[in-house]
Amino acid sequence: MDSRTLRIGMAQMLVIPGALEDNLSRAVAMIHAAADAHCEIVVLPECLDVGWTSPTAGELAQPIPGTASDRLCEAAASAGVVVVAGLTERAGKRLFNAAILVGPDGEILAKHRKIHEMDFAREIYDAGTSLHVVSTEHGVIGMNICADNAYSSLAFGRALAAMGADILLSPCAWAVPADFDNTVRPYGDEWVTAYGALARETGMPVVGVSNVGPVVGGEWDGWRCIGASLAVGADGEVVVQAPFSDREQELVVVEMAVGRP
Repeated sequence: MDSRTLRIGMAQMLVIPGALEDNLSRAVAMIHAAADAHCEIVVLPECLDVGWTSPTAGELAQPIPGTASDRLCEAAASAGVVVVAGLTERAGKRLFNAAILVGPDGEILAKHRKIHEMDFAREIYDAGTSLHVVSTEHGVIGMNICADNAYSSLAFGRALAAMGADILLSPCAWAVPADFDNTVRPYGDEWVTAYGALARETGMPVVGVSNVGPVVGGEWDGWRCIGASLAVGADGEVVVQAPFSDREQELVVVEMAVGRP
């Protein structure tokens, strides 16, 4: 891919655990808002349908393709943008924390199942076993989910770069305890460190997008998802960090330089 700049919408949307229809409606609205902002790609959060570790996952999770992914595919086609979005996938009796890459024609181009899941979340989700990159009109896109990019699991990002990814896009659900004070210790150092190390090593920009809203279920029940979505350039420097909030959703537009100079 020749060097170019991508205009990416970081859709830091509100996710209410268990509120499937409302969450999907917000996701669709974010996709159209990104298109209105002249974005070529929009990245949405992890498990945007029913919420990460929500106890409603067993009841509400759907296959991929299925009615939830269909809503996002229809929105991608209507808006004419590439969509990366996290969903809760039902596969027979198993559930996966999954993400899809949807082309501007509404076709699912790839699906990723999260590999590096929190131990307590494995009570809900099985682990994924593969990585994928996809060649698109915007370059080769790599995709994974949240803690797949933790510092201890950067091997996954390195593998995606070795597979040819020009950029790595990652739905996330970044959470803090209810009493966390962002003015005392601003959130995000662990992701800046991990993303920066990966980008500097590989020359691959990294974008992670988290939701806002409550965590319900699991060991982190009562915690808050707080946005703070992050884009790091190929040089490892922060291009943008979205606002820290557990209530206010926001579409943050970022221009990312990708490809060989």
